[in-house]
Amino acid sequence: MEPLDKLTIDTPEQTALEFPLAGIGSRFLAMVIDTAIQLVIAFVLFVGLALAVPALRIFGSVAPQWAIAIMVIAGFTIYYGYFAFFEAAWNGQTPGKRYAHLRVMKDDGRPISPYDSIARNLLRIVDQLPAFYGVAIISVFFSKQNKRLGDFVAGTVVVHEKTVEAARPFLEIRADDASIAYNVSRITLDELRLIETFLQRRDTFDPALRGSMAAQISTRIAQKLEVQVYGWPANEKFLEAVHSQYRATGRYRNA
Repeated sequence: MEPLDKLTIDTPEQTALEFPLAGIGSRFLAMVIDTAIQLVIAFVLFVGLALAVPALRIFGSVAPQWAIAIMVIAGFTIYYGYFAFFEAAWNGQTPGKRYAHLRVMKDDGRPISPYDSIARNLLRIVDQLPAFYGVAIISVFFSKQNKRLGDFVAGTVVVHEKTVEAARPFLEIRADDASIAYNVSRITLDELRLIETFLQRRDTFDPALRGSMAAQISTRIAQKLEVQVYGWPANEKFLEAVHSQYRATGRYRNA
């Protein structure tokens, strides 16, 4: 089954937001970085444990068993807890994913919850079989949305995030000046609600995701108004101006 190149999310306002899907190569790069960090953490932890071994003598003859149990628990926590912790705390990113500009999100575009992060990462136990994530690679290859088993269980997908710089298209005409009057009568109520929803929630988004969404929404609105927007952060200023002018007409209250 040939994978798709992008994830398309249809919003309630009938606007499609597109996110490029992460493939095996970019996910492998993120995994290499995360694994290197895990090895460093494990090395430091195990050195500390080795230094603390004499203190385990209070357990007598069972001291070696305690040492082994602690190492097993620590290894499990580092390997699986690392991914779950960072993805929950960093809105779907680990250090490796952040470096590779990847992010885990829900199938409908919502941020993942701690439960989603834990669920998708516990399935690494199966995804990594029989070796080198063989099950995960096969799953990603045959999935339309490049999903491994953990993604299927948690209802998540891994996407590429455009950097803020990449979301700055150079166009000759600036249309973000609030003094410019736009023909807002061309804007539908659903489109206004889309703009309003973005403006209300933008502070909760990661900068790269925020820039990407602003670019997609402003491009749609700018095409309808037959103007061009310079790029980020002009995209948001443009949306603010359109929203303000639309509300000033009173059409929103009468709709």
